[in-house]
Amino acid sequence: MSAGNGNANGDGGFSFPKGPAMPKITTGAKRGSEICHDDSGPTVKATTIDELHSLQKKRSAPTTPINQSAAAAFAAVSEEERQKIQLQSISASLASLTRESGPKVVRGDPAEKKADGSTTPAYAHGQHHSIFSPDLGAVSDSSLKFTHVLYNLSPAELYEQAIKYEKGSFITSNGALATLSGAKTGRAPRDKRVVRDATTEGELWWGKGSPNIEMDEHTFMVNRERAVDYLNSLEKVFVNDQYLNWDPENRIKVRIVSARAYHSLFMHNMCIRPTPEELESFGTPDFTIYNAGQFPCNRYTHYMTSSTSVDLNLSRREMVILGTQYAGEMKKGLFSVMHYLMPKRRILSLHSGCNMGKDGDVALFFGLSGTGKTTLSTDHNRYLIGDDEHCWTETGVSNIEGGCYAKCVDLSREKEPDIWNAIKFGTVLENVVFDEHTREVDYSDKSVTENTRAAYPIEFIPNAKIPCVGPHPKNVILLACDAFGVLPPVSKLNLAQTMYHFISGYTALVAGTEDGIKEPTATFSACFGAAFIMLHPTKYAAMLAEKMKTQGATGWLVNTGWSGGSYGVGNRIKLAYTRKIIDAIHSGSLLKANYKKTEIFGFEIPTEIEGIPSEILDPVNSWSDKKAHKETLLKLGGLFKKNFETFANHKIGVDGKLTEEILAAGPIF
Repeated sequence: MSAGNGNANGDGGFSFPKGPAMPKITTGAKRGSEICHDDSGPTVKATTIDELHSLQKKRSAPTTPINQSAAAAFAAVSEEERQKIQLQSISASLASLTRESGPKVVRGDPAEKKADGSTTPAYAHGQHHSIFSPDLGAVSDSSLKFTHVLYNLSPAELYEQAIKYEKGSFITSNGALATLSGAKTGRAPRDKRVVRDATTEGELWWGKGSPNIEMDEHTFMVNRERAVDYLNSLEKVFVNDQYLNWDPENRIKVRIVSARAYHSLFMHNMCIRPTPEELESFGTPDFTIYNAGQFPCNRYTHYMTSSTSVDLNLSRREMVILGTQYAGEMKKGLFSVMHYLMPKRRILSLHSGCNMGKDGDVALFFGLSGTGKTTLSTDHNRYLIGDDEHCWTETGVSNIEGGCYAKCVDLSREKEPDIWNAIKFGTVLENVVFDEHTREVDYSDKSVTENTRAAYPIEFIPNAKIPCVGPHPKNVILLACDAFGVLPPVSKLNLAQTMYHFISGYTALVAGTEDGIKEPTATFSACFGAAFIMLHPTKYAAMLAEKMKTQGATGWLVNTGWSGGSYGVGNRIKLAYTRKIIDAIHSGSLLKANYKKTEIFGFEIPTEIEGIPSEILDPVNSWSDKKAHKETLLKLGGLFKKNFETFANHKIGVDGKLTEEILAAGPIF
């Protein structure tokens, strides 16, 4: 018998003739009627491909409660019972008004197969039954189905969900998850509503200048019902149980129910991530977000002005999102909640960056977009406590969040190395453009939006201080990018001036006019975050002044804008000069400088700072046209006065004396 050039040999084997092009291959002889076996290596303990796949993942190690009292409470509770209690809580969160109890919920991905090949109901981690089925009074389509709950998934699991099921999700070359936020690529402040009820009527800031646009309880419940019904109609929802505020005595438990892996990963990064031990005893959340952003609100509903609605009900401790998939709505919605809850505990919530020196000296940085808040608060010689949201308590400062939400437009490794390096596996990249083949991100491409963002855990920053807490601030730095060029590079403020400029929240941007000429435009945002505050700005300012006075903190106004003339005539103050100013503030050396007083605004300005030309410290010296300087200074002073008219009639302090002090600290003509 032969096959090609091969011949059968006498012992049952098979061999090829010798030759330079074909080496000899010989198999061993078969014994009797045995079949051939592959003895090349050990085989897997599986008989089917599904069984092989089930061996690939192992269950997470069992955990124990974080403290002894919690341990006693859970000691007699099995893992299955514990998960059932957890699902019961989630079902209650998803309860509709038309049903006395929530939907049937089951843990796990509906796409994961059980051993028998079925998919519903799913098992937790593919191992245990984990189902909660309430007794529903009325039979409906909703009562006949299960809602699968994907609970506190890891970034890797959320990547898989996004890549599989969400169009527009890709892994970029740096390992981040690129996503799209749909039609909305920024917040929709005009569509944000707050329930005005008996409680909030007298507590919140309403009316002219306020960001709080009212809605009634009934309309909120209509939107809540719409959101909950949408979420319950889905085959699966994502549920995150997390914390706000690194101060353990004042942290808030939040639950986020969403329909997208993108939203779940975003909040995983931005909120504080509980340990497995903390999660076991998480219990009922203090606040719940229902993110049904893929589904629009009903525009015929009262108070609705578009298909988007972001609604806060402070009495119910709930937030509803309809008609926008922009993830920043969740982050800033919770910040608004903290602006309401924390002052009730005599804790000041602040829209600021915060860092700490090696000796424990803490500085707060306030500033609107473009003022350099992120750049100046990120200092390799200091620890980063947080980049955006903080609380000032009786014991010190704490970061509200567990992550950073950085702008990516024109991002480069040279300008922002920390942010650049933080964009890696686990990071969410919103609305960026990347090469279709290499998946390399082009941060200069604004095809989708200029508001491209990266959301990542704060641990991704090398010098982040974990836990994100620190002692009382020593310096409070208010940043302004003054494109008019008349504010000094640095001014030392007294308490009344600090309150005035904190309430004003000034910067000046360069905007194009109709005829194409660029000129400065003044921008004011109360407390450097008007869109998020809930109470009247003077209440936050009074709390700030009280804490600064008690702790001996110093207020500073730092201009990162123009010098020697307005935009188009003068020059931008060099970043190196601004950094020297900030360094002098941190070291305490600036307090020892000689000071003189300016006209109109009455600022105390230093006469010299080492390494900075003395002529730029007083703006009038750097302007060649002194008359133009005076006119511009008066113009800016007038803009400050006009803006402050909104707050002038709100009396605080004994007999309104504090209000008078604040007004007197403004520009004087």
